[in-house]
Amino acid sequence: MGHRHDIAWEDAAWLNPPAATAVDGTDLLVTARERSDFWRTTGYGFVRDDGHALLTGFPAGSAVEVTFRAAFDALYDQAGLMIRVDPHTWIKAGVEMSDGVPHLGAVVTHGRSDWSLSPVPDWDGHLVTVRASRAGDAVTVRARTPEHPWRMVRLAPLEPGATATAGPFCCSPERAGLQVRFTRFTTGPADAALHEDPVG
Repeated sequence: MGHRHDIAWEDAAWLNPPAATAVDGTDLLVTARERSDFWRTTGYGFVRDDGHALLTGFPAGSAVEVTFRAAFDALYDQAGLMIRVDPHTWIKAGVEMSDGVPHLGAVVTHGRSDWSLSPVPDWDGHLVTVRASRAGDAVTVRARTPEHPWRMVRLAPLEPGATATAGPFCCSPERAGLQVRFTRFTTGPADAALHEDPVG
């Protein structure tokens, strides 16, 4: 993996500004609006597109990483990384509270949403980094904590010619008051190979 560089919070633009933001040193504290979410139709029958995402350009051949920490305690509390083409075409990946346990998962949406989850109880309270690498017709999503190695989360299609943006996101579909501390937002070149863990 080549050189990564930090993206300043002010150099990205909000999709649906949150209830509040504050800068604490180099960290960005984001308070989600009550009952905010991203979802399209599948299983629940509704379309929600009012979650919060701080987005910058995500061209083909690049990768983005977002690092965050949050106290997830309400059902569906979630934070991580969003990749967005338009309201019908997006991916969100990160940590989400489900059945009382934090889960690492992703929602891939092409018209309708498709959700996958894996429990990560030992990630509770840890800094989590989510990485998305865009190469060819695909996005590879991985995640880790400082104490845990990279884990593959999802391989999802993304049209090579699509204009996409990416960056940190959070939602709190069931409550008000979720606060997420985002500690880093970086970009760099895409991973060299699908099955090769990022370096650094």
